[in-house]
Amino acid sequence: MSYVGPDFDPPQPRRPRRGPLTVALAALVPGALLGWLVYEAVGGSGTAGARASVASPSTAKPWSAPATDDAKKRGSTPTGSAPAGSGPLKGKVVVIDPGHNPGNFRHAAEINRQVDIGTNKKECDTTGTSTNSGYTEAQFTLDVAHRLRAVLEKQGATVKLTRDGDSPPWGPCVDERARIGNTAHADAAISLHADGSAEGDRGFHVILPASVHAGAADTRPIVGPSRDLGERVAGNFLRVTGEPPSNYVGDGTGLVTRRDLGGLNLSTVPKVFIECGNMRDSKDAALLTSGAWRQKAAQGISEGIVSFLRGS
Repeated sequence: MSYVGPDFDPPQPRRPRRGPLTVALAALVPGALLGWLVYEAVGGSGTAGARASVASPSTAKPWSAPATDDAKKRGSTPTGSAPAGSGPLKGKVVVIDPGHNPGNFRHAAEINRQVDIGTNKKECDTTGTSTNSGYTEAQFTLDVAHRLRAVLEKQGATVKLTRDGDSPPWGPCVDERARIGNTAHADAAISLHADGSAEGDRGFHVILPASVHAGAADTRPIVGPSRDLGERVAGNFLRVTGEPPSNYVGDGTGLVTRRDLGGLNLSTVPKVFIECGNMRDSKDAALLTSGAWRQKAAQGISEGIVSFLRGS
């Protein structure tokens, strides 16, 4: 998702480049890696939101173990669910939120409508971003959502999507996306995105909910479990995809805490966002447009979710 839009802030000047950074992975899953590779970290930043609270090295753990009124207006509900199967996740509910919608471009009035996110009001949704060749974030997120759903269903989970291929032509709004997870009493929820930063800005980052208690928002009960979920997703995503943590937000941790996202503020279940890469960077775009890599992305995210749900 681009940092220009209702839930995102304009870019700031880049910081000076930093020296090499070692990222360590510790006990992602039982018997997993005892260490990780040393990679060449590129420098500090460009487009972190002005209000984004970035996890600093002193507070962020490196890589720890791992139908509403809006729906009626559009004619149907955006939720889709699959029957529960058998497996280690039987009885668990996971809500996957594929960011944006391909039709948002044609429904400016609807997605620009203000909705309450607890701390303030913001637009219902944004169009999202795209690669320079025109592959949209909305296409990317739905593709990864389908792959992720298939992997989780094999583990026995009941999986619900906030939108699917037969969903209405715009939205759902950010408050409705949160409400879908809440109504489902999800054991875990994740919102899938890809960023729209500058060329040279590379890597993924996981966005965690800040402690917010204002208006309709009260994230205090979910801050702890959401951080646990986010750290496990980040660690497994790095391990499976090889995509490095963001070099432009998060200070190399791959973790960012924010209080300006309605999808997190209004959630009452453990929830995180993941920006899988930067669609405007040529190297990241080559990965994001690859079906084989998207399968790895789904696998990495799923392993983080499974680790969280099983507490292992």
